[in-house]
Amino acid sequence: MTDNPAQRAHLPRHERARVKRLPAWWLLPAGALLGAVAGGAYGLVKPPQYTATSSVVAVAAGGRSDVDCADALGFAQAYGRVAPQLAVLGDAQLEAGVPASTLRRSVQVATSPDAPMISVSATSSNPGQATDIANAVSGALVTQAGHTKAATGIRLERLARAMRPAEPSSASWKLTSLVGGSAGGLLGGLLLLARPRRAEEAEDGPGQATVPAPTHAADARGTLG
Repeated sequence: MTDNPAQRAHLPRHERARVKRLPAWWLLPAGALLGAVAGGAYGLVKPPQYTATSSVVAVAAGGRSDVDCADALGFAQAYGRVAPQLAVLGDAQLEAGVPASTLRRSVQVATSPDAPMISVSATSSNPGQATDIANAVSGALVTQAGHTKAATGIRLERLARAMRPAEPSSASWKLTSLVGGSAGGLLGGLLLLARPRRAEEAEDGPGQATVPAPTHAADARGTLG
């Protein structure tokens, strides 16, 4: 009997590859684990952020009767749009003790479509600085509105001062770890779906049924006999 070295060498490699090949679903737990570790590390390394909020409200100036709620609501929307501009931030930077560029990055202004109220929120890694920035910007906004109240008939009053935040507003490391694990598991699932199918899996993969040979000739012989 002739021994074929090529065939003898091919079969062990094929069997070793089948034994060493990991199951396809390993991408899911591996992606989730890597994502959870990366998300938790990000949450631990990034400094916590604190947010303080101050509110002002638009009212009629000097008890003027020709100004209604619709006018106050419209001017509140307008003052909310000009709050992040340099004219307001230039006055606020003196009180807050930080440059205008820092104010522009950390301040967010929101208005209400139903009430003439303006909300000024400031975010910083220092809770005291976040409080000072929110109060400084809202105070500068009240001052700017006071310069034009004779023409507009609207002035701004401080509704609520910003209080020092006791807890950070940024996500904790547990939440970032959970988000990272979910994203990693999703990425692993996408890689599992997009991976190319191997030829040997298509030919001799597990669970592939064997088609029996046709038995028509044998049945015919049995009938004749």
